[in-house]
Amino acid sequence: MLKKIRVALAWIFWMGITLLFLDFTGALHGYLGWMAKIQFLPAVLALNVGVIVALVLLTLVFGRVYCSVICPLGVFQDGISWLGTHKKKAPYSYKKENKWLRYGVWALFVVALVAGVQAAVALLAPYSAYGRMVQNLLQPIYLWGNNLLAGLAERAGSYTFYEKDVWMRSVPTFVVALVTLAVIVALSFKGGRTYCNSICPVGTTLSFFSRFAMFRPMIDTGKCKHCKACELHCKARCIEITKDSARIDHSRCVDCFNCIDECKFGALQYRFAWGKDSSPSAQNDKGQAQNDKGRRAMMAGTVAVAGAAALKGVEARAQEAAKKVDGGFADVLPKQAPVRETPVTPPGSKSVKDFYRRCTACQLCVAECPNNVLRPSGSLEHLMQPEMSFEKGWCRPECTRCSELCPAGAIGKIGREEKTQYRVGTSHVNLELCVSASGKALCGKCAQICPSGAIRMVENEETGLLFPVVAEEICTGCGACEHLCPVRPVSAITVNGRSQHV
Repeated sequence: MLKKIRVALAWIFWMGITLLFLDFTGALHGYLGWMAKIQFLPAVLALNVGVIVALVLLTLVFGRVYCSVICPLGVFQDGISWLGTHKKKAPYSYKKENKWLRYGVWALFVVALVAGVQAAVALLAPYSAYGRMVQNLLQPIYLWGNNLLAGLAERAGSYTFYEKDVWMRSVPTFVVALVTLAVIVALSFKGGRTYCNSICPVGTTLSFFSRFAMFRPMIDTGKCKHCKACELHCKARCIEITKDSARIDHSRCVDCFNCIDECKFGALQYRFAWGKDSSPSAQNDKGQAQNDKGRRAMMAGTVAVAGAAALKGVEARAQEAAKKVDGGFADVLPKQAPVRETPVTPPGSKSVKDFYRRCTACQLCVAECPNNVLRPSGSLEHLMQPEMSFEKGWCRPECTRCSELCPAGAIGKIGREEKTQYRVGTSHVNLELCVSASGKALCGKCAQICPSGAIRMVENEETGLLFPVVAEEICTGCGACEHLCPVRPVSAITVNGRSQHV
C-alpha cells in the first residue's frame, strides 16, 4: 500500500510539472504553479524559508520522499529504470557509496552557487535539468500536435485551438538538454538512481538529514532469510545483504518502498526508527560507525574542491522552411538579434545582476512566454539563462505571466499597472539605418506604436527630414519599437538593458 500511495503521488507531481512546462496558454499556472515553487533549489534562491523548512522537516520525518515524489527528474528516472529492468528477476545489486564523486560534485555545486557561476549550478540542479529537457525537446512536439489540431479545427469552422510558432530558441541549450537526457537515460536504464546518489547536489543535501529520519525502512534480522530479494530490487542500490549482516544506507535510500514490496518474509518494515542505526544487525558493526565518521570528515574537506566545466556555444537560429514575401514581390528578411551592450531581463527582476544570480535556468518562463520574447542566452557568462529579445515579438504591458511563474524569485511578481512603469531597458536609434532619417521613406512606425509615448518624431533643421528621438527617462524597454521597425535584418532601433531596474 505504501508503494502504491508513493507511485500515485509521484505521478500527480510529475504530470503536473510536465504540463506546466508544456502549457503555452497560461491556463494551468494558476493551478499548478505551486509545484514549481516547492522545488528545493528554487526555494533556496527565492529565500522561501517556509518551503525550505518544510522540505527539511519532511526529510527528517519520512526520509527522502522528496526525491521519489516531488522531484520531477527523480520520478522520470524511476520510469526509465522500470523500462530497463522490469523484466529482470535481479535488476540491481548493492553498490558501495562513491564518496569522492558524490561529495566532490556537491562541493563544486556549493562553490558555484556562492561564486555566482550559474552555468554550473544550472547543469547540476535536477529541477532545472528536467525543465530544459521538457521545454527544448518535448514542447516542440506538443506544439506541432496543437497546430495540427488547430488546422483541423479551422477547416471545421472552429477556433478552439490556435496555432503557435515552433522555433529553436537556442542551439547550445538544445544540445545541453539533449546530452542531459542521454546521460540520465543511460544511467537510469541500467543503474536506477545512480544520478540521484552520485551526482545530484539536492539529493546529497537531503541525504545529510535522511540518515536521521524518524521513519525509515528497517530490517528485522530475526525474520530476514538473506535471500537478497530486497537488495536485488533496490534502485538506490543501498541495501547490502551478506551471510552475517543486513544493512541499509539511509543516506541514499529514496523511500521508493520496492524493498518492502519484494520481501516475502515480513523482515522489512517502514517504521519509527528515531535514534536507531541503519538496521538491528548493523548496531554492532564497527565499520558502519567508521563510515559515519568518514562522511563527517568528507563534509569538512570538500570545500577545497576546485574546477568547473566550461561550455562554449555560438547562438544559431533555425532556417525558416519557406521565404516570406511582401506583397508577392520582395523577399522579407528575418529579423536578427542586435548586439546589446547590456542584456534585457524581464520586468519584475530587480537588476541584471540579481536576475542572473537567482535564475536556475529551468526555462519555465521561456516555455510560458506568450509573445516569444524570452529565450535562453547563448553567451558563456549567462548560458541557458533567459534574456529578452524582440525578433519574434515584444513584451506587452498587459502580460505578467513570467512574474507569476518564476519559482526562484529571479522575476518578482508585479501587477499590470506596475509593469507599465517598470523600466528594464532603453531604446537607441541608429540614424544610419533609419529609413526616415536617411530620407529613403516616410516611416515613424516606432513613434506610432510606442505604448509609453517615449518616442517622438523630430524634424532635422538642416535636411527637413523626420527622425525618432527617445525620451529615455520614460522608455520601459518593452521592445515594441525594435520588433515592429521595418528595417531588416537588424532594426534601426535597439533596446539595451538597464543594469538597475527602476
